[in-house]
Amino acid sequence: MTDRLSAYTPQALSVLRIVAALLFLAHGTQKLMGFPAAEFAPPMFSIFWFAGVIEIITGVLIGIGLFTRPAAFIASGTMAFAYWMAHAPANFFPTNNGGDAAILFCFVFLFLVFAGPGRWAVNGK
Repeated sequence: MTDRLSAYTPQALSVLRIVAALLFLAHGTQKLMGFPAAEFAPPMFSIFWFAGVIEIITGVLIGIGLFTRPAAFIASGTMAFAYWMAHAPANFFPTNNGGDAAILFCFVFLFLVFAGPGRWAVNGK
């Protein structure tokens, strides 16, 4: 059974990449465009505004599989920075400080740096 499932690893990797990118993109559009609806709208050129720009650009690139490795590297670093600057000071535990998504994004994108985009990507493998 493991061999049969392993045959679909490239497709599963693509699905992981696409879903993570869409969720990441939603965080960026929420910051900059207010969609989905959000109460927080960062001032232009603030650190949160730049995070939104990075989330949109890298989210699109990772989602379509174009320059996946460098985009994922930048996205991963952005999430590590976000965690340590915005979430960790509030509380030690990620579930209490709201940083669990930042940690998960950080490590999913770090994995994509090494694994690549999977089968369904503009760049191919």
